[in-house]
Amino acid sequence: MSNNTYHPTQNIYTKDDEPRIHRSARDVRELRAGDFHDEESIDHELPGDVFGQEDGHDIKYKTLSWPVVAVLMITEIVSNGMLSLPSSLAAVGVVPGVVVIVFLGSFATYTAWALIQFKLRHPEVHNMGDAGMILFGPIGREILSAGTIIFAVFATGSQILAGQLALSVLSNERLCTVAFAGIFAVAVTLASFPRTLDSLGFLSIVGGISIVVAGIVALAGAGAVPINPGDIQIAVTSDFTSAFISITNPVFAYAGHFMFFILISEMKRPQDAMKAAYALQITATSLYVVFAVVSYWYIGSDVSSPSLLSLSPLFSKLAFGLAIPNFFIAGSLYSHTASKLVFVRLFRHTKHIHTHTLLGWGTWTLLILLANVAAFVFAVGIPVFNYLVGIAASVFAAWYTYGLAGAFWLHDTYYFEGGFRAWLQRPLMLAVNVFTVLAGAFICVGGLYATIVALIRASAAGELPPAFQC
Repeated sequence: MSNNTYHPTQNIYTKDDEPRIHRSARDVRELRAGDFHDEESIDHELPGDVFGQEDGHDIKYKTLSWPVVAVLMITEIVSNGMLSLPSSLAAVGVVPGVVVIVFLGSFATYTAWALIQFKLRHPEVHNMGDAGMILFGPIGREILSAGTIIFAVFATGSQILAGQLALSVLSNERLCTVAFAGIFAVAVTLASFPRTLDSLGFLSIVGGISIVVAGIVALAGAGAVPINPGDIQIAVTSDFTSAFISITNPVFAYAGHFMFFILISEMKRPQDAMKAAYALQITATSLYVVFAVVSYWYIGSDVSSPSLLSLSPLFSKLAFGLAIPNFFIAGSLYSHTASKLVFVRLFRHTKHIHTHTLLGWGTWTLLILLANVAAFVFAVGIPVFNYLVGIAASVFAAWYTYGLAGAFWLHDTYYFEGGFRAWLQRPLMLAVNVFTVLAGAFICVGGLYATIVALIRASAAGELPPAFQC
């Protein structure tokens, strides 16, 4: 097997035992156009990976161990998406619902492996935009970068709405909901300010524990004060739109892969990334199945989304209160992701990445504020925001979590292993990865159609709230 390295600035591959072409300042500008580079700020000594040699630098990024990365993954993925899963079981039945949750979790484990292998072979990849550059050229870079930013901002807005709802429940709606959203947005903004992910590590431990404890309390509350215990269906016949929306809920619940490249880029040992992915997927899938089935069993077919609204007032307040740390920390990770992508795009291989400069910190502050203000305005100012989140999940999460992983394997096997012959020598892997690409396309198109139909129905029924509603 030949070991090759892709050089996106020259669009060529070289064998690892051959001298690498040194990246000039001009090459860096071509890969990261539109930045603030000047000749003095370029660090010519950095190797091919994103942050290079960090000894002696003021700001060090590559500090994360795999357990911390696992906690970061769990905190941002096992969040408010979990709370919609009981209603998914009510829509399609307990058996199909559990099968979908387990299948998508197992599938996400494979796609995480494919994504991590791609990252290890392409250490210069920092985000989905960089991967798009390798797969599809400059157009792919711009589309996948924009998709990451849009999805991250929308996910931040979704967490702001979850926090708004939690504060409303805790206060018995004594304050305008827009004010609650504003309060929560401020907390998310402050938590997302650190430049490095290790600064968010401790907060993520708190966030991960909080959502697990909130889930346990919610299950205890459902069992202590059951609504319609045993009112479940093994399988439910429903129309395509309702059934597919129930599928997009677990897709969104697993939709964290778009952050993986950024997380792995800040690891001390990227080779350990799969350990973090295994910890994530085992935790997420197990928790999702138990939470969805037990909640559905005790609450019944009328379970709300989020399911915490179906609990008794006391347990609803307890569960929402315990989940608040997770909501705002997950939101901060999403806005941090959107900001980090743009920041690295602007300043890669410059002194502003690793040094406390006025331009670096000023730009970072502006990006954080823009991401969080946009998330807040979208969340409370657009009546159809929840449907836009569904559209974004269908268009982007379907590809980032599933479809693109197949493209990564197909690309690297073709270029590193010997073209079409390498594909044909691995018929099982070829079939799996072609299926992965097709599955991403199916989820994307089906989810987009189902969400748009649901939006049209809600609009016709007058169910859309006004903008900035108190």
